[in-house]
Amino acid sequence: MKASVDTSTGAAGGTPPGAVAGTATGAARGTVPGAPSGGPAGTGAAHAAPAAPPRTSRPAPAEIVDSPRIVALAASVAGGQDAAVREFWADAEAQGTPLVEPIPWDPGHRAVTFLWRGTEETRRVLLLANRLVDRSHLAGSLMRRVHGTDVWHLTYRLRSDHRGSYLVAPDTGTGGRDRAACPPAGEAADDFQARLLPLAASAGPDPLNARTVPSRWRGEGSSVFELPDAPPQPWQPWTGRVRPPGAGSRGTVRRHRLTSAALAARRDVWTYLPPGPLPDGGADTLVLLDGDMWFGRLGVQNLFDRLIADGVLPPLVVLAPEAVDNATRAREFGGRQAYANFLAAELLPWAAARLPVTFDPSRTVVAGESLGGLTALYAGFAAPRRFGKVLAQSPSLWWRPEGAGPVGGADVAGRLSWMTEEYARGGRRDLRVHLRVGRYEGDMRERAGELDATLRALGYPVAYTEYTGGHDYACWAGGLADGLADLLGRPDRAPEGAAPGPGFA
Repeated sequence: MKASVDTSTGAAGGTPPGAVAGTATGAARGTVPGAPSGGPAGTGAAHAAPAAPPRTSRPAPAEIVDSPRIVALAASVAGGQDAAVREFWADAEAQGTPLVEPIPWDPGHRAVTFLWRGTEETRRVLLLANRLVDRSHLAGSLMRRVHGTDVWHLTYRLRSDHRGSYLVAPDTGTGGRDRAACPPAGEAADDFQARLLPLAASAGPDPLNARTVPSRWRGEGSSVFELPDAPPQPWQPWTGRVRPPGAGSRGTVRRHRLTSAALAARRDVWTYLPPGPLPDGGADTLVLLDGDMWFGRLGVQNLFDRLIADGVLPPLVVLAPEAVDNATRAREFGGRQAYANFLAAELLPWAAARLPVTFDPSRTVVAGESLGGLTALYAGFAAPRRFGKVLAQSPSLWWRPEGAGPVGGADVAGRLSWMTEEYARGGRRDLRVHLRVGRYEGDMRERAGELDATLRALGYPVAYTEYTGGHDYACWAGGLADGLADLLGRPDRAPEGAAPGPGFA
């Protein structure tokens, strides 16, 4: 891959066929071509929005079980076999963590043991497994210690197709006192929870697991584990598993800065151009939200290089605006008319004046995850003459414009999500949708299912996938590849190889 940075500043301009005159550089209150009159999500500058969903129902916590390996280790230690612990850690270091064991009477699940090697100062160890932890009851995710050893452990019974990420937070407070995995005598559960919250904020990756996925806006990433039946993800961009030299050319990545009237701000945008000649009339085009994560942290260009080289996708141009930071992302994403204007009436015309992008909405995808997934759904709804296809992963369908729902911009339980209602009453668009959500995402899963059912009833072509995992880039990277293959390419064509299996036995 060739990469360069373009720091020049240029106003978004140029009007592609079908645009309403003046919208390319108009004020934020202008509407997107094809949007309903007035725009359903408010106009003018973006207002404050919640960065995370309200407290909602979650799946029952993953079942905690005993690990046969840990039980055997404890018995060996109790029997005076001093070498057992050394042998245990030697195996862990050689084969990596977590420990994955079959359950003979339950072939559809595995016993997955997360480990930490403590010291004399280790008081307790907190495991933060994506969507397996109940953050309102952190004590339930504290590891146990094999008595008289430095082995800290916690074992979950998980489906054999699970994929996810996790962090570990050891507490090495003063002395070696208070190693309890529950509130000390006399301490209220709420007080103990309050003491565990700072520990959760200090969590980091597992040093015995070489596989990590970068995290948003933090230096360290999260550790990744995959169980044997997890769908293969040979396209994971951060692993560096790209085609060998000489097996295919690499695309060109550049970073630009745009001035947006709709957002009243400047925005950096990553662009990806595929190698080789492009078709007449422009290449298929992907607008990928959260460009600072996908390009800046995950190295997603490796994914596009391989998908194109293996014939899974046609050559495509990618436009990936940055989200800046959590506050900006929460303020601009969701069902925000101003951000839809930026994407459809500024970003795409800017790209059309400089890059070989298509004007055909049936060959133009807008994609995002989490709040970005909701933003992609709204952009397709508001601007179907620009975006004919939507890839929404774990969309934050709890979101509702402020003033239309309860306090904090959250949606109301017991009714359809705001985005589903908009599609239901907004008239049929010429739009194809690919939805993906994790089985451990609680209400997000339920609301995604409602949106899927509503779209199908309205006659939309929809692909809907529930994967065994959580709200997680470890899952979204493969979902991006699968979703694009469905929307633009040939999903029957898959590159050789699969992701390596996890754990040690």
